[in-house]
Amino acid sequence: MNGVRDDALAALAAHQHGVFAIQHLIALEFSHDACKARLASGRWRLLYDNVYRMGGAPQTWRGDLLAACWAAGPTALASFLAAAALRQLPSGREGAVEITCDRWQRTRHQGLVVHETLLLDDEDRDEVDGIPCTSTARTLFDLARKLSPTMLDANIDSALRRDLVSLDELRRATTRLATKGRPGGRKFRAAVSARTGTTALPESVPERVLAAMLVRQGLPAPVHQFVVRSGDGTFVARVDLAYPEWSIVIEYDSVEHHTGMGAHVRDSARRDAIGDQEFTVLTATVADLRDRGARIAGLIRRRRARAWLPAREVASLEGVIHP
Repeated sequence: MNGVRDDALAALAAHQHGVFAIQHLIALEFSHDACKARLASGRWRLLYDNVYRMGGAPQTWRGDLLAACWAAGPTALASFLAAAALRQLPSGREGAVEITCDRWQRTRHQGLVVHETLLLDDEDRDEVDGIPCTSTARTLFDLARKLSPTMLDANIDSALRRDLVSLDELRRATTRLATKGRPGGRKFRAAVSARTGTTALPESVPERVLAAMLVRQGLPAPVHQFVVRSGDGTFVARVDLAYPEWSIVIEYDSVEHHTGMGAHVRDSARRDAIGDQEFTVLTATVADLRDRGARIAGLIRRRRARAWLPAREVASLEGVIHP
């Protein structure tokens, strides 16, 4: 009979990242003596009070996170950086074990980061890969207290682009959570309020960061994911950023997506096709992020001046217009 119980527990743990808890032992009717014997023999390993890992099961971040949720109390959810990592949001950090639970209902364990809250509704609860966690909207709201406005936008971009959350859900979260005095509430409200649902979403974090840098350099906000078309309306290319009124487009050139001879030929042909439509193509790299977009901003100003002024006046201003 014990062998049947052991097999059932092993199968259960295999679907729970190698971990299990007292409620599973009770359901399988393990006796107190049987539990002590398995712990003493090393068949089970105690992680927290009443939370265990199957002996021989590899230690994983997801297993640690699930075990921490059980240890932190019945209402505990993976949250903040841990919940963001479960959903592969840009600011998520695998390895983070960060938990949120209802106030006054948590268990304290050394080494766990446990947040308490008075507001944890059913719509704030979700599950990813068998791990209880905060919903996408709640995760983004929680991140608002930790992230810069630009990085908060980048995480919202990622969630919206991948249909992890809707704009309506974010607006409801704003009304319900972003109340006066709540940490990150004002930042979250501003990020959601700025979205209309009609503008294209950035495709990458560098694209979002570069756009914010150009605004800080004194330029208007560029258009994300602008479509370049030929005179007859035929699609030519979709570009990362653009100032259509000045016929300027900006492409972020990342090493991982633009390496090798094939990529070089393809990118060159694409830029030539964009140039044929009378657009100036500017290429940004990680170096431009390091210098806060100053070089790109300078190029944009000079090309804007050329578009607005006669050639003689542009020549006279070349030494005046600075990045």
